[in-house]
Order: sequence, then structure tokens, then C-alpha cells
Amino acid sequence: MGRRVHTADDVLRLARAGATELVVAPGERLTPMARDVAAERRIRVVEAPTGAAADGPAAPAAARRGSPRRLHHVAGLPTLQLGPFPVDLHRPEMEVRLRDVVGAAEGLPMAAGVMSLREGSFPWDLDYDEVEYVIEGELHITTADQRVVGRPGDVIAVPKGSSITFGTPSWAKFLYVTYPVDWAGAS
Repeated sequence: MGRRVHTADDVLRLARAGATELVVAPGERLTPMARDVAAERRIRVVEAPTGAAADGPAAPAAARRGSPRRLHHVAGLPTLQLGPFPVDLHRPEMEVRLRDVVGAAEGLPMAAGVMSLREGSFPWDLDYDEVEYVIEGELHITTADQRVVGRPGDVIAVPKGSSITFGTPSWAKFLYVTYPVDWAGAS
């Protein structure tokens, strides 16, 4: 198995997930640009001592990724400050905001975050599985042959490979959970 090289894109994904630390396991490398991006985004690079994380198949997945296995707590999810959506949807009239709150930085194979939409819709192709939990408003998810309307407390599961439209007639805020972790790199 080849040794992992952490790139600037890896560091940007960690920054979007709210990470403050990148653990580089023994035998792994960090590109110079990744080191610069980490410094700009205030992500501390920690080089694990030799023997701290095994590189072989017997090591837990989190250890191979160089991430700690510990609980991660996100307080105040409904009132969380959201940032601009990281992908240009070509819908300037529609405010789409998001914040990833759990992901690779926590050593997990999945990600979670909060997203909000205002009046409108946009198409999206999923190269990952996703579950939505509606916090506020009304979330419409449409495929070529199905339309689901989620209201507060509802859960909507969207399988990998789906071509959908996210939408709302007014406002929606929801928690999403994706598998695998790198949803932003998948579409």
C-alpha cells in the first residue's frame, strides 16, 4: 500500500468541516502547499511520533487516517452560524448556506452538517448516500418519478446515484449525514 500524501484539497476539506488540527501519521507526507493552506486556515499540523499509528491493515481506519477516535460534540445545532454553499449553483436569487460539523477530522467515514435554503430549487447528483433530518421549514426533494416533502422532525433518505432537486417554497433548514465522508468531492 502506498503512503498517504496530504494535499491542499485535503486541508481545505478539513477547514470546511471545522477542523483545527491535522494529524500526520508516520510515513505520511504533507505537500508544501498543504502546509501553507493549513497555516492560512489556522489548522495545526501535528506529526504523530513513530509507532503512534500503525500503517498496516491491522490498524483501525481512524489510525490509518491519522485521526483520533473520540467523541465530538456540536452544541446548538439549530442556531449554528452557516456559511455560503461551497459549490456555485448558478442560482444567485436563492440563498443556500451550509456548515459541515462532523467529518474526516473526527476520524469518521461519514460527514454531517446543517444546510439552509431560501425559496427556490437546484439540481444535485449524489455520488454518496445521504440522510436529511428537517429542523425547520419545508424541504422538497424531487427525482424524475418521486417527490417527497419533509417537515420538521421528518427524515428523508437519498441513495447514492440519485439525481435530485433540493427545494423549498419558502425556507428549510436540515441536518444532513453523508457516506462516505467526502461529499463535496463527490459531486
